[in-house]
Amino acid sequence: MLSLGPLVRTDPLPDAGPVTQTTELSEAPEQGEQPDQPARRALLRLPHRAWSVAAIAFVTIIGAAGFASLPGLLIDPLHEEFGWSRGTIGFAVSVNLALYGLTAPFAAALMDRFGIRKVVAAALVVIAAGGGLTVFMSEPWQLILCWGVLVGLGSGSMALAFAATVTNRWFVARRGLVTGILTAGGASGQLIFLPLLSWIVEWHKWRPAAITVSVAALAIVPLVLLLLRDYPSDVGLAAYGADGPPAPRPAPRRGAARRAVKALASASRTGSFWLLAGAFAICGASTNGLVKTHFVPAAHDHGMPVTAAASLLAVIGVFDIVGTVASGWFTDRFDARRLLAVYYALRGLSLMFLPILLDDAVHPPMLFFIVFYGLDWVATVPPTMALCREQYGEDSAIVFGWVLASHQVGAGVVAFVGGVARDAFGSYDLVWYGAGALCAIAALMSLVIQRGPGAKAASATV
Repeated sequence: MLSLGPLVRTDPLPDAGPVTQTTELSEAPEQGEQPDQPARRALLRLPHRAWSVAAIAFVTIIGAAGFASLPGLLIDPLHEEFGWSRGTIGFAVSVNLALYGLTAPFAAALMDRFGIRKVVAAALVVIAAGGGLTVFMSEPWQLILCWGVLVGLGSGSMALAFAATVTNRWFVARRGLVTGILTAGGASGQLIFLPLLSWIVEWHKWRPAAITVSVAALAIVPLVLLLLRDYPSDVGLAAYGADGPPAPRPAPRRGAARRAVKALASASRTGSFWLLAGAFAICGASTNGLVKTHFVPAAHDHGMPVTAAASLLAVIGVFDIVGTVASGWFTDRFDARRLLAVYYALRGLSLMFLPILLDDAVHPPMLFFIVFYGLDWVATVPPTMALCREQYGEDSAIVFGWVLASHQVGAGVVAFVGGVARDAFGSYDLVWYGAGALCAIAALMSLVIQRGPGAKAASATV
């Protein structure tokens, strides 16, 4: 019989201590200065360059987050303007979510071939074009092409595989913490964009909102091209927390598609991959597919104003930042499998209560749900990335891309099923209960994942 057991540390973890980038400035002694005075050689200690790269990645993820914030706000406006069913609109969103995930492993391989800067800049341009073209659409297939295909492909290259690649290249110590911070970038973008976009949709219709997120994505492109760097060795540094001199920049890896498929073929021969992918598919179904896509229209069904419902989603983003960063800190110190089991179990419990909390106004029990659910929103990402690193080593970013693909396929399925269920039954209640039950299954799947060969090595570098 499976037992959750106590949440205990897996190994004693030494503190890596602060790591700094040191620049020495030699200065000639000024007149009257003693040779042994400290001013003869000033020692300027700056934060390691890895932290500035992580900061740029964080801002980039925020800029792309507007596209993830918009679909839930468009369901009712598109239904009212064009008469399209919620199932049809949900299908376009499901194509977006599925391609977002399926693109991720190939994008990780492309970053090894062409570099992070080029891939991310191109992705931002593609998603800006796809979002901007939606203002001219008049048929459902155009929504599927622009928002589903173009934005899906572009945003897939800006997916969590981007965060995994930056973390793996620039950090040896504090990987869990950095993963949590970068993952929280999506929540930060949601916090910034959702209130603004909901106000624009309510007072100026949906087209200006689509233009707003397109412009925001384009504004990030110069930042990426000018300030982001592919490897620490590009600026003469070793990765944060690494011992020894800077590692040379690896040669570009050709055959990105072949490498992505090869990594999948190798990982798929292990049971841990299927457990990780299955649990993460349920994660996507219960977050992006369900809550992010259908919470606003579900709350509106109960008489809640769209701006109020969107503000609640933004508040989820506030606590998501706290929960995800804390999860990264926990992942550096505790068994990632047990963390995942706890996260999924608590999420499922909260979703079971949601149908009785929805009302025409925001009451204290709903606020409690928002806080509780928000802390758990993407707290699953840091331990899932850590388990991929333990199991699959240098291919971990690509394998995580495939695990993320399952996350988005799960999200896409539920985005579509949720819309169909609403059309068929007149409410979302059945979908909330089903998602809660699936989360219980994900908790059990997480507990039976085997520890990988890199578990001790990873914990020793925290």
